[in-house]
Amino acid sequence: MANSPSNAPLTPDYIDHGWAPLAAASVSDGFVHVRWPDGAEFAAYSLWLAENADGYGLEPTVRESALEPTDLPSAAALVSASVDDDGALLVGWEHRAGVRIHPGWLRYVADRRHLPESALPATAPWTAAEFAEPPTIDGSEILDDESVLERWLTGLVRHGICRLADTPTDLDFVGRLVGSIGPIRDTNFGRVWSVRADVDPNSTANTGLDLGQHTDLPTREVPPGFQFLHCIENTVDGGWSRMSDGLAVVEAIRSEHPDAYDALTTLEWVFMNRARDAEHRWVGPIIDHGSASQPLTLRAFYPVRSAPHMAADDIPRAYESLRIFATVARDPRFQIRYPFRPGDLVGFDNRRVLHGRDAFEGGGSRHLRGCYSDHDDLYSKLRVLRRPAPRPESAHPTSEVSA
Repeated sequence: MANSPSNAPLTPDYIDHGWAPLAAASVSDGFVHVRWPDGAEFAAYSLWLAENADGYGLEPTVRESALEPTDLPSAAALVSASVDDDGALLVGWEHRAGVRIHPGWLRYVADRRHLPESALPATAPWTAAEFAEPPTIDGSEILDDESVLERWLTGLVRHGICRLADTPTDLDFVGRLVGSIGPIRDTNFGRVWSVRADVDPNSTANTGLDLGQHTDLPTREVPPGFQFLHCIENTVDGGWSRMSDGLAVVEAIRSEHPDAYDALTTLEWVFMNRARDAEHRWVGPIIDHGSASQPLTLRAFYPVRSAPHMAADDIPRAYESLRIFATVARDPRFQIRYPFRPGDLVGFDNRRVLHGRDAFEGGGSRHLRGCYSDHDDLYSKLRVLRRPAPRPESAHPTSEVSA
């Protein structure tokens, strides 16, 4: 793909698309049909082009459309489409002629690279056969080296879990790191919180109890997307962390226990946190697939599963399915166990990866600092980090276009 000419029209984003000169363009039934020299074709609806065109609907400062639907032209107002000398698309409407459209941006959409998942790594389900411990990278330079940050975020999206080793052990580090990615998801625990055994705990996490495999905050309409746990100190006996990939667990239940899978995906529960100063509630199934465009959400924290929300006849099989879910999640095929070492910082997808902890007793200190972020903000940061470096402007010839 060539460099864009100096007179290239703006695109409705801040991505350097390069220049993909068109070979042909024509008009038919309100659509502009374009073709590239390699044979690729794309049909662009005239109103969509109007919304996004530099010199028509695009507001150049913010790169957003300034056209309300009532301001859009009729489809019949499209009168011409051609390719100019630079290979840009040249579109004419009855009341506005000579509007140039960036052909690299058109190719970007034609190749479906504008979809949310296109710039992200594909998810890779894993079992204990693939990992004995979380995939790990050196995190000592992560705040100063964006390539390290990109590797870490890529691992988080692909595997749902990735660990940093050798990070600073100050109390604020996890907040600084996650805050550099995007907004920290605030909850009733605060923006950044501690996990340690308290005399007066506000959660089973702040005890020394064994914690079964679970996800956090199923009491929310949208539970936090990612969770981060940073080890400040750990001198206790026990307390090893356990992780299971929910993608693999759900697939095993679907194939090995289809009746339980049906119950887990269709029967709903009321979830409610039991805090003195907060009372969040939500209703949903344990395995929540949402819509086709939403990621998997596992609502699997038994301390806040309040009551069945289903017909009485379904309650026995709902409880049996819970037993199967917990058994598979703890199955050695899927579960990895590892200790926390000072300086370890584990990030994981809170809606996908089930986490738990072995019990521990007194005689030492175990202090983790944690926080949450949403999928949207981490994905956004990774897309920006993975954008191609801007190409230098070329000495491409320009062409005069009438307004």
